Amino acid sequence: MPSFNTVGKRVPKLDAADKATGRSRYIQDLKLPGMLFGRILYSKYAHARIVKIDASKARALPGVRAVLTGEDIPEIKMGVYKDNRPLKKGKVRSYRDEIAAVAAVDPQTAREALELIDVVYDPLPAVFDPEAAMQEGAPLVHEAHQTNVLRMPWKLHYGDVEAARREAAFTVSERFTTTWVTHCCMGTSGAIAEFDPGNNLTIHSNTQIPSLAQKEFLEALAAMGLPDRRVRVIKPCIGGGFGSKLDTYAYEYIAILLAYHTRRPVKIEFDRTEEFIATSARQPTITTISQGCDRNGKLLFRDVKMILDNGAYTSWGATTPSVMMMPITTLYRVPNVRYEASCVYTNNTYSQAMRGYGNPQATFAIESTIDMLAEAAGIEPLEFRRINANQPGDVSTQGLRITTCGLAECMEAVKAQLGWEQSRSRGEGVGIASLIHVGGGARVYKSDGCGAMLKMDDFGKVDIFTGATDMGQGSDTVIAQIVAEELGLNIEDIHVIHSDTDVCPWDVGAHASRTTFVAGNAALGAARKIKSRILEMAAKELYAPLEKLVLGRRHIQHVDEPDRRVEIGKLLRKAHFSHGGQMLMAESFYDPANENMGKDFRGNMSMTYTFGVHGVRVKVDEETGKVKVLNYVAAHDVGRAINPMLLEGQVYGGVMMGLGYALSEQVIMERGENMNPNFRDYKILTARDVVPIAAPVLETPDKDGPYGAKGIGEPGCVPTAPAVANAIYNAVGVRIKDLPITPERVLAAIRAKKGMDLCGRKTGTDSGEACVIEE
Repeated sequence: MPSFNTVGKRVPKLDAADKATGRSRYIQDLKLPGMLFGRILYSKYAHARIVKIDASKARALPGVRAVLTGEDIPEIKMGVYKDNRPLKKGKVRSYRDEIAAVAAVDPQTAREALELIDVVYDPLPAVFDPEAAMQEGAPLVHEAHQTNVLRMPWKLHYGDVEAARREAAFTVSERFTTTWVTHCCMGTSGAIAEFDPGNNLTIHSNTQIPSLAQKEFLEALAAMGLPDRRVRVIKPCIGGGFGSKLDTYAYEYIAILLAYHTRRPVKIEFDRTEEFIATSARQPTITTISQGCDRNGKLLFRDVKMILDNGAYTSWGATTPSVMMMPITTLYRVPNVRYEASCVYTNNTYSQAMRGYGNPQATFAIESTIDMLAEAAGIEPLEFRRINANQPGDVSTQGLRITTCGLAECMEAVKAQLGWEQSRSRGEGVGIASLIHVGGGARVYKSDGCGAMLKMDDFGKVDIFTGATDMGQGSDTVIAQIVAEELGLNIEDIHVIHSDTDVCPWDVGAHASRTTFVAGNAALGAARKIKSRILEMAAKELYAPLEKLVLGRRHIQHVDEPDRRVEIGKLLRKAHFSHGGQMLMAESFYDPANENMGKDFRGNMSMTYTFGVHGVRVKVDEETGKVKVLNYVAAHDVGRAINPMLLEGQVYGGVMMGLGYALSEQVIMERGENMNPNFRDYKILTARDVVPIAAPVLETPDKDGPYGAKGIGEPGCVPTAPAVANAIYNAVGVRIKDLPITPERVLAAIRAKKGMDLCGRKTGTDSGEACVIEE
């Protein structure tokens, strides 16, 4: 095992003190001279024609500086499908549709102005169920599209599934559903837009994609008749992302439009209710899955069909099948795979990327039926998974190349730490589920790269400018550790800058658990260029061959003669102030050698893959259906842990997010309307709900990762729901196939198994009294 000075150490987050003491500046803290305040008016219908908008009273209100409707703005197209615009005209397709916007001298005046805008609607038939939306004669959400099914080619077939089905000794088939859940970032969304006299735009925005957002805003300026302008994107401190900021949103464009019309900075800041209704959730899925194996438990086929609720417009949620394909084809060795997904327009809110990017939905169905298939084959669930575990060197049917893989080791770690074989009391059960996720980038665009620029001063201090986005996950700290390790410096010698597109290089965005791998490699590349120059200078200063010099503890020293050394800062000052002096600066752009998927969806989308196994012990109250998590073990193959403390934090947070997804969270949609847009009614887990979690780290250093690291941001939430569902089945013998697994659902399944209704009465009897269940 190599010896490191900063890599592998439990270094606290570099911004921890600022956040703990209130020094960090979020979008809520920013105020520019002359700034106006924007507010947005949303639709009162899920589907309706806009007959008339009368904004005359709002425009006449003292303090109002601008009122805009869909008729007042150019044709700016948003979203993956370009089927959305910042302010709607003609008709509305969901309750979150933006109808009008105002800019005023203060927030209260802006709110009052919204109340003065009179909108006349002509309600239209609406559709809220994706299966109903697929039927002939269903109301069309977008008439020009001529169908509610998006024209996206999510379909693959590798091998021969039907032949494998006939060959299988054991098969299982089942239907699973998942629901709307949302990100619940502690920091709500917001933006401040400002134009200079030359109509160049500066926008402060909570975004995970500053470089891509810059491109989108440039296109918007061109639509506004402002081509060839500059756009500067500045990120304030981001109070959580989880995929919610992976697209540009209407509020950002509205801030831009209001700022242009008023010639003043305009700020739009969401309150909590607005954050729930006007940002996008994880898409619900309906999954029909079949799997089969031979008599020895070896998987022969996997057959999956999905329907995804796209909502009224198309953002990144519609592309999640591209990631769902990964576990469907490559979680375990499966020689024959078929998958087809339909993304369907409805009059619900539209869906967006969320941590795991479709993987949690797919893995819920896969891992639940793996347990069912193991039972059918008479093989213990852990052993069944071991029989089919991926191995280093495997190439899956989809063409994913497995480099390092610690899946089997993760199984052993969970088995040992969970006490898999220990005796269990009545109502107690254990469950397990595995995961695969991208760990070495994920090529969605033509470039999957990230840039880094490094500047070193005369005192050995480093400024590293990175395209990466830190939104709380600690990427700044990891990048600093990598650079400090390579240059023989201390962590406090490294300053990471990532907040401004005017000074930071390009990056495709903070998604796909790619930042440590891709941005880390970019930073490492720049550091290695600087290191080479330092060693060249030190070789002349110390009269020593390059191969005999090492950097460490802010010095360059001879490996055989430790006293023969020079302090890095001193060496740099001498280089600077000598005749023909020099300063040390370097750049690096790392674009991994992964592949875009072909027309058949084959292609090695990531340089390496992260594996993991989660195990959970639960106690189920058979009288109430309440599920209590007694113990949770989440083991991950991480390549190398650059910072074990931050890694554990990612796992703990991921597990708690996954438990919320499994047991309690649900955006309640009633005919397209969000009925629980607050933390009282939306059942997110809190600090009081934290369960005992162990996070064993299995290191399998990957040759392509920076110091062997893989990405770990998303995997922590991926297999949680099926692990819990499997544990409940192990405890009380009922299989819950719909999320969330509420006490009501568990109790109903227990009572149905016993031939009772929800009130505990034998079915088929009639006491004449209604059965009322109180939450």
